[in-house]
Amino acid sequence: MRDIAFVAFLFAFIGVGFRRPFLFVLCFCYIDIVAPQRLSYFLINSIPISLIVFGLAIVGWLAADDKRDMRWSGRQFLLIALLVYCGLTTSQADFPVEAADKWSWVWKALVWAIFLPLTLRTKLRIESLALIMLLSAASIAIAGGIKTAAGGGGYGSLQLLLNENYGLYEGSIMSTVGVAIIPLILWYRRHGTIFAPDWRVSIFCFALCFACMLLPIGTQARTGLVCLAVLAVLSLRAVKHRFLYIAGAGLLAIAAVPFLPQSFTERMETIQGYKSDQSASTRVAVWAWTWEYAKENPFGGGFEAYIQNRLRVETSGSGYDPDQPQNADATVHDEKSRAYHSSYFEMLGEQGYPGLALWLLLHIVGIVQMERLRRRYLKTRRGEEQWIAPLATALQHGHIVYMVGSLFVGIAFQPFIYMMLALEMGLSTYCRRREQEAGWRPLTARPAQVPARHSVPGVG
Repeated sequence: MRDIAFVAFLFAFIGVGFRRPFLFVLCFCYIDIVAPQRLSYFLINSIPISLIVFGLAIVGWLAADDKRDMRWSGRQFLLIALLVYCGLTTSQADFPVEAADKWSWVWKALVWAIFLPLTLRTKLRIESLALIMLLSAASIAIAGGIKTAAGGGGYGSLQLLLNENYGLYEGSIMSTVGVAIIPLILWYRRHGTIFAPDWRVSIFCFALCFACMLLPIGTQARTGLVCLAVLAVLSLRAVKHRFLYIAGAGLLAIAAVPFLPQSFTERMETIQGYKSDQSASTRVAVWAWTWEYAKENPFGGGFEAYIQNRLRVETSGSGYDPDQPQNADATVHDEKSRAYHSSYFEMLGEQGYPGLALWLLLHIVGIVQMERLRRRYLKTRRGEEQWIAPLATALQHGHIVYMVGSLFVGIAFQPFIYMMLALEMGLSTYCRRREQEAGWRPLTARPAQVPARHSVPGVG
């Protein structure tokens, strides 16, 4: 019955969507994040729902949406270059079948990131996309937070909504994304208009932030703990009373330690000495292999090139002591076909130096662009622009958290992150368009007023 109801809703939605094509855009974002077809028992999982709505969104926009004030961002051209380059490396991949399988969803994530900013013409659309992204991720984060609070969890054993390592359902990935969206949740609590800010919205947003902070504990992902620490430092920029914030955060961390599961604290202790942990030691060995591989293959080996790695990993018996000989109480493990566990090495091994350079440039430009927007609108006195600087700050902080988490998780092409990039590009082009329409003046001068649009008799 659930599948039949969903299909009926989909057909009804299609009828409405061609009158409001942006609804297709939001629907695809939800489907791409949550993957409801994978939660189905029978009917929906046999239909390519994602591809259908993807096509409907683009066709609907081409046929019915207003494109008069459409703007392109320089980063969209970087995405086009990355898309073409990845297509070329896929055609020459070391493992053509496996590479084609990954390419089947990577191209869609890149094309969507190129297309999505073109639809973000208004503040309402920007806010709508942010809200859909938050609510979609919240459906996963809340499930993980409740299970963690109830005493569940464990490395590789916390089941979110889907019991497989797909998309955001993988523990380390969801921990990274969960921490990255906390600034965006707090932005919506203060500046959202679809659900007007009140005590109910505040309670939900604070509870969602708490659920996101519980994810690193429930999944026991070391990456999530590092991301939380980075976000805590970044938040110093936005708080008014910094010393009070530091004292409160420190006391909260100390008070939380006795309530943490022993398995979590033991796993976090392995951050100090990676040689005592086989998983961490294997990652370092894979990174070393990838570095040597890139020297011989500067243009990469295409998607899934890691399949060919063969490693010998040495771990110490009890905690890593730099004063001990390398072979004291050591255990040697033979490993093969181990994934990169780092977006940086993922790009280096699969796309080579050119692909890594394009990927880094794409993200660095985005972080710098959000900083420029934050500074430009930070002291604006226009009421209709008060939301811009906080949103730029929230997106920048989330972006930095993602870049830190990417050091330890292979999420170079994670679709959720590319939607976040599209949101940044949409905000940038929206502000540029408003500045051109209003006649932007520097902040040192008196703020320019947005001229009212008057209709001229006999024209339009």
